[in-house]
Amino acid sequence: MAACKSIVDYEDVLKTRSALPRGFRAGSVALTFHPRELPGDKLYRMNLSLIELSDGKGVAAGVFTRNAFPGAPVLLCRERIDGPSIRGILVNNKVANVCAPGGFDDACRITESLAAAAGGKSEEWLYASTGVIGWKLPVPEIDASLPTLIKSLQAESALPAARGIMTTDRFPKIRSVPAGEATVLGIAKGAGMIEPNMATMLAFIMTDADLSREELSRALGEVVEDSFNAVSVDGDQSTSDMCILLSSRRSPAPAYGDFVEALRQVCTGLARDIVRNGEGTSHVIEVAVSGARCREEARGFAKAVVNSPLVKTAIYGNDPNIGRLVSSLGDYAGNNGIPLDGKALSIRLGGELIFSGGEFRISPELETRLSSYLEKKSFSPELKGYPEHDETVLIEIDLQSGTGSSRVWGSDLSYEYIRENAEYRS
Repeated sequence: MAACKSIVDYEDVLKTRSALPRGFRAGSVALTFHPRELPGDKLYRMNLSLIELSDGKGVAAGVFTRNAFPGAPVLLCRERIDGPSIRGILVNNKVANVCAPGGFDDACRITESLAAAAGGKSEEWLYASTGVIGWKLPVPEIDASLPTLIKSLQAESALPAARGIMTTDRFPKIRSVPAGEATVLGIAKGAGMIEPNMATMLAFIMTDADLSREELSRALGEVVEDSFNAVSVDGDQSTSDMCILLSSRRSPAPAYGDFVEALRQVCTGLARDIVRNGEGTSHVIEVAVSGARCREEARGFAKAVVNSPLVKTAIYGNDPNIGRLVSSLGDYAGNNGIPLDGKALSIRLGGELIFSGGEFRISPELETRLSSYLEKKSFSPELKGYPEHDETVLIEIDLQSGTGSSRVWGSDLSYEYIRENAEYRS
């Protein structure tokens, strides 16, 4: 993506990506409510978004959080995802519906109301929620908003839904890739609590490719590991994470491999957008590990670096404190019983060799170049509305112990991250 200099620039980019695949409609509306768990009478805003398969004959596949306290919508979707037909998915922000009294029954009642208003059976509708954990859904307010939500549905653009599912996100995220005569389009939200073990936050992918549920499930399983599972913002796996792949089956299916590649591009693009959109993020960190004994070991080393608070804060400050990279690698190896040959290890930052032969390669000139490199890759953590660029801080690590490799993306750690999370419910 070319650098965006304004919200208008980014809106133009999104317009080129937002055309819905055949057989889909999407819409979004806002409502206000007062959380019953809070004192006073302050009203909060909630968005309701709906993705509908217009003829009600769609199929779906999904991957979900492995958090031991999954939200009620996750439980509902797990039950319904393999049904004979799926009509669509309803999404609310602001309230996660996790461990709230009667939360599962509330989600079921809302889908019953949706089915009565939009058609089909309750079990043909999926539901997703994101927001504050512990709050109860405002069921009367949601039910009252459903007729207006249904009237908002249109078949042209995914942008209203992409905006509607946002919480602390700084900009909407849409990716679209052709797959033969079909299209693969995805929208996502996510800014904090991102350390997925299957997907990340909320991602909804739409296609008109005529593929079976089994093919969709297999394809999704093939791509999430190197896309959504390869990102981290703050190391917290949410209770509400899910990635849903919906197909209207309205267009001829491409070759399976071509579909998987299109899906991979969409998921990887959304995953990187989520990191760039992370709460308080001012650098996107890309860690590429090679030479591990296996892929899983490479992934572990990469995430040890990208999740290190000391590495994150150094990069936020444009400080090439490269000792923190070696420390994080050694810590992970030692705590997991992994042999690590320091003399064989090499590390590059921004293409510059900074460690090899068991020794740092530091000089005043290198320090200056690395500081400048980090500064050029930064963007304002307070910027709202659009991403300034697609640049990353590249850290390359060669363990020289085998052929395993992995690449992950993460964010730095800024003052703005602390402020946003301290003020999240206010």
